[in-house]
Order: sequence, then structure tokens, then C-alpha cells
Amino acid sequence: MTLTAPPASTQATSLPPEMKGGVTIQDWRPEDEAFWRDGGKQVARRNLIWSIFAEHLGFSVWLLWSVSAAMLAAMGFSFSVSQLFILVAIPNLVGALIRIPYTFAVPIIGGRNWTVISALLLLLPTAGYAFAVQNPGTPYWAFLLIAALAGLGGGNFASSMANINYFYPARYKGTALGLNAAGGNAGVAFIQFLLPVIVGGAGVFGLVKASEAGIQLQRAGYLYAFLAVVAACAAWMFMNNLAFAKASTAETAAVLRRPHTWVMSFLYIGTFGSFIGYSAAFPLLIRLNFWTDLPEGGGVGIHFAYYAFLGALVGSVARPFGGWLADRFGGTLVTIITFAALAIGTVGILLSLKALAPNPEGDPLITVANESIFPWFLLAFLFVFTATGIGNGSTYRMIPLIWKAKADEATEPGTPERSLAQITATKESSAALGVIGAVGAIGGFGIPMMFGAPWVDNKFDAVINAFWIFTAFYLVCAVVTWFVYARRSVLTDKVPSLGHTKI
Repeated sequence: MTLTAPPASTQATSLPPEMKGGVTIQDWRPEDEAFWRDGGKQVARRNLIWSIFAEHLGFSVWLLWSVSAAMLAAMGFSFSVSQLFILVAIPNLVGALIRIPYTFAVPIIGGRNWTVISALLLLLPTAGYAFAVQNPGTPYWAFLLIAALAGLGGGNFASSMANINYFYPARYKGTALGLNAAGGNAGVAFIQFLLPVIVGGAGVFGLVKASEAGIQLQRAGYLYAFLAVVAACAAWMFMNNLAFAKASTAETAAVLRRPHTWVMSFLYIGTFGSFIGYSAAFPLLIRLNFWTDLPEGGGVGIHFAYYAFLGALVGSVARPFGGWLADRFGGTLVTIITFAALAIGTVGILLSLKALAPNPEGDPLITVANESIFPWFLLAFLFVFTATGIGNGSTYRMIPLIWKAKADEATEPGTPERSLAQITATKESSAALGVIGAVGAIGGFGIPMMFGAPWVDNKFDAVINAFWIFTAFYLVCAVVTWFVYARRSVLTDKVPSLGHTKI
């Protein structure tokens, strides 16, 4: 495809009438301050709002099983600990793999068009879920298939971020992408907070009691199927495609050849992979370590439904704050500090777990004694979730600026070549957001799998070993961030990969 320079800022800055919702916008110049001030900002904000709504639903469906898995026993299903952890891990694997084609779909089909399609695809896992949970005879393989379809919701993040990246100027990308991602990430907290209430399984710190009629998981499936239709209709009526954002598959795939794509993917495993992996496993970790079922029914200890949503909530709220910090102080510095905080927080979780009295037989008295450790476990985990949110925002702020820096380094200011290079950089960075998001989400599969490791007989030991590995990984990520994006050459006083540009 032949690139043409964007219209000069000396052209009329009034927005054309074709910028209402539901149409393709032909002229889009977010870097033109007059264009942005005279209406571009409002159009971008409208697209951001409905993008957040659709992505929020995608995340909720993606993590539907993170809470449901801990409630299946009450519905008459008998699955092992390893089977439950696999059930919450499978959506994360599919969600990671599906993000690459979802990213490529935006420049080929259009951001608005793909938001409609991806929202309607959520009908598959929600309808399947509602059907499966009502029949105790549903085989485990069917649950795995439906859980895999829930991974489609994870793909919405990549396409949404790639699309919104086109709408905002570089100076606001950190905040805009942070808000977009936070709205999606909040879907995890919402599903973990609301699902126990919706299905009659208790919640809200015990203020809402379990339904006397028993748990009805299918209600959640019906509700989110309805909301998926609402999201598709809203995207069709209120969002826009951008004409200049069109590209071929080959042009989009060019990002796979960029070294920074893979460096940032590695770092994003540490931030977003941790967020989604811990979010998926957190309810089960609470149930397995701080709850014991009683033979006569019910149980003693900490009810996971009262606290499971808190981790995803603080991580989601922290994400736009991470983008803001990165806009203010630089994404590299914030990311390095984030990985150090993740290592410290993970050690805190380890210390709290090691303080637990072993309880392989599920003795209620030991469970009650271990309850005093839970506040420290929760505090350390919330610290980790906060760090993942800040790191998610700072790393995603770095990505478009890295591509812009490389474009600026190769061209002269004020030249047509600079304008064309910046168009290419925007397209590639949008594709990179999806690819990096896809690789990072693989961490969401690896974390629950390591916690439930079928190859380790003692499940408590599996959890402890996993946290030690995660601690070491965060330290490696901090070193990689410094080496690639903060280290300066003694001879040139430049960051070797980025010149003088501060990322």
C-alpha cells in the first residue's frame, strides 16, 4: 500500500460532518492540535467509552471460570484440584493465542466492525456455559471446550487496544490506553464480585447470603449473553472506523520482525501475565488454603467469594495510574520499579503461606487457626496486584513511544519522510500492542498451571515452588528493562536501542 502524508495543519481544522457514530472517518489528524481541540477529542472519547464497554464484557466472559470453578462442587460436579486449575487456565491460553488474529482484524476489517463481530462471538461461551452447568452429567471435556471458547473474550483486549491507539495523539496515549485497558481489566473484578451474588452463592463480604434455592450458575451465562448483544449494537451505532488505519496482513505482520516487539512481550508476561494469571487462580488459592468443607455441609474458614474480586479490582484501578506515572516520569523507570515491587510482594505472599500450619486432612480446627494468617496473605497479594496494574500501564505507554522514537531517529523533522514514518509507526505500534498483549497473556495460562501442577503430588509445595520461580522472573524482567531501555553508552550517552529518546 502506498502511504501519503497526512493533511498539513494549515488546512481547515473544522471537523467534517461525517464524524458521527457508525461511519468511517476519512480525515483523522490527532497530532494536529487545532483538529484535536475542535472536535477530534470528543470523537476519540466516544470511541474509547464504547470500546471500554465491549472490552469489559470480554474480560468478564474470559474470567467467568475463575469463580465458577470454585462453585462447581456445589452444583454436583466432582473435579480434582488439578482439573479445576486447568479449567481456569485454558481460557487464558486461548485468549492469548487468539489475540494475534484479533489484532490483525482491526486494520483489515475496521475497529468498529470488529468490535461488533467480537462482541457477538461472546454468545458462544456464554450460551454454552449456561447449558453445561445445569446438567451434572456434563463431561469434563465439554467443560474444557466451553472454557476454551471463553478465551474469545480475552482477544477483545488486543483488538480494542490496537483500535484506540489510532484515535489518540502520542502525548495522551499512556492515559487513553491505560483507561481502555483498566476498563477491560475491571471486567475481571466485576465478574468475581457479582457472579457469586447473581448465582445465589453469597458475596459482598458476607452481607449477601447464599440463596436457599441453591446456586444457579446458568444465570451468569444468560446475563452476559444479553450484554454481549447490547455491546454489539452500541458499537455499531456509536463507534467509527478510521480510513487511514487500513492495512494489509503483510503490513501488520511486519511488526513480528521488530526486536522490540519481543523484548516488550517478555516484559508484558511479567506484568499482564501476572495480573490475569493471579486473577484466575486467586479464588482457588483462597479456597484451598483457607477453607475446609464440613461433612454435614457448609464449611469453616475464609469464603473466597468475599475477597476474590479485590485483587483484580486494585489491579484494574492501578492500570491508568501506571499510564499516568509513565507519562510523567517515563515508562522505563516506572516499569523497573514495578518489577522490583512484584518481587518484594511475591516474597511477602511466600512468607504468609509458609506461616500456615499444614492441613493435608482438612482439619477444621487447623483451618480456624490459619485464619489469622489470611490478612497478611491478602495484603501481600493486593500489593502484587497493584504492582501488576501499574506495570501494565507503564509498559503499554512505552510501546507506541518506542516505535515513534525509531521513526524520528530515521528521519529529519518537518520533512514528508518524517510524516510518513510516523504513520507507519502508529500502524506498527497498534499491531505491536496486540502481539505483545498476546504473548503477555500466556502468563495467565502458566500461573494457574504451575499452581495446580499435575506433576507435583503435594499441591501446597507446587504453590510454594511456583512463587519462588515468579520472584526470580520479576528480577530478570527488571534487569532486562534497564539493559534495553535505561542503560546508556559510556561513549555516546545514548540508550543503545533508542538514541537520546526517553521512553
